[in-house]
Amino acid sequence: MLNRVILIGRLTRDPELRYTPAGVAVTQFTLAVDRPFVSSQSKEREADFIPVVTWRQLAETCANYLRKGRLAAVEGRMQVRSYDNNEGRKVYVTEVIADNVRFLESANSANREEGSYSGGSGGGYGGGGSGSGRNTRDQQQDPFLDDGKPIDISDDDLPF
Repeated sequence: MLNRVILIGRLTRDPELRYTPAGVAVTQFTLAVDRPFVSSQSKEREADFIPVVTWRQLAETCANYLRKGRLAAVEGRMQVRSYDNNEGRKVYVTEVIADNVRFLESANSANREEGSYSGGSGGGYGGGGSGSGRNTRDQQQDPFLDDGKPIDISDDDLPF
């Protein structure tokens, strides 16, 4: 069985950071994800509004760096939970429990990818930095910087 979700969309509002009674951080936000087709009636692209929940360090990182309107990629699992509301009716909630969030825009939207953070061990925040040093670093990491130009590779560099 597999329960894996990958979404790319824009936040509809700033993330909401809370703490459980045990002191565990939890953040909730909604991601607006465009549908891959245009509505035949209104001739406009429609979107789905998907609730996302993050926990622990990932929750605090999202609350600190994500804002309304920012583009983000979310990886996680779909979860359906239920509770009884004040009227005694059972309410079902479907949400994505994220274990990895990538920030696809910086605060000034000048960069394509700001960084990412994975929840759990082994993950790390990859963003940070600003100014001219940032542009140099991006150029060194851009694998398509010399797109279309020949690459100088000697036979010793090839693994076969």
